[in-house]
Amino acid sequence: MMIGYTLRRFTQLIPVLVVSSAIVFVLMRLVPGDPVMMLVGENASAQVQAAVRHQLGLDQPLPVQYVLWLGRMLGGDFGTSYFSKLPVVDLVSSAAPATAQLALVSLLLSLVVALPIGILSALYQGSRFNLAVTAYTGLALGVPNFWLGILLILLFTLALGWLPPGGRIDPAQNLSLGLKTLILPAATLAVHMSAVFARFITTAMLDVLHEDYVRTARAKGLSERMVVIGHALRAALIPVVTVVGLQFGRLLGGTVVVESIFAWPGLGRMMIDAVNQRDYPLVQATLLLMVVVFVLINLLMDLVYGVLDPRIRLGRGRA
Repeated sequence: MMIGYTLRRFTQLIPVLVVSSAIVFVLMRLVPGDPVMMLVGENASAQVQAAVRHQLGLDQPLPVQYVLWLGRMLGGDFGTSYFSKLPVVDLVSSAAPATAQLALVSLLLSLVVALPIGILSALYQGSRFNLAVTAYTGLALGVPNFWLGILLILLFTLALGWLPPGGRIDPAQNLSLGLKTLILPAATLAVHMSAVFARFITTAMLDVLHEDYVRTARAKGLSERMVVIGHALRAALIPVVTVVGLQFGRLLGGTVVVESIFAWPGLGRMMIDAVNQRDYPLVQATLLLMVVVFVLINLLMDLVYGVLDPRIRLGRGRA
């Protein structure tokens, strides 16, 4: 039954991806600027401009360009960068690990912070700890990532000299330096997410702590730890899973700014450079990859629903 549910959900994603590819294609063409002019310069003759435009396939109608691009993409050909002349697949695959590392570490760090403070904030409503968590989440939600990143550089790099201001070193090559380059950008992304998760965890825990099955568990003499973790937390995680999926999608967009601040060589920084150059194939492939990852993450969240509460899976299966 779980396999059938998974296949149905995966099939529903196909039209979403097709529509997303069309939106990505059109949005890139709406950005002011002509890639041909950037390649050959404004002083190039009309004949040279026309030849380059024909070589790139930009002289054809937009629907034809889209169909050709989609067909090549489905065949595994994502095109060649206008400026570097390298295959887009190679450029994306070289930058994707850096972004994946930053996103996953940021997500893990935010959950490590949010889970305990969210649970404790729900258990000790009205306490000083609860007020401190409320103040933290309010401040974290109000501070933009770019401003927080700059503040962290000023504090930990310029003032204290503990961490490098930017760049990336692969931890596989040098674990110590790799972790040092990762801390500041990961913390910048994690602060906002941890505040979002903490608030949702607190709210979800408050909703379930007064349920009948929780009171029954306490009446049976179970320890408070077993009641909270074994009963309340499991039920509270169901709505939190939705937020984790949505925030991970936002996280992919957030890396664009943070990667630029910390000179992190990932997809976000590469995409900004490609947009400035009007490098259509590279931008389209990068955006589409982010869309695919976001859609797959939401599919994964749906599957987690089925694990946490089989009634959700069964209900959707009958629908």
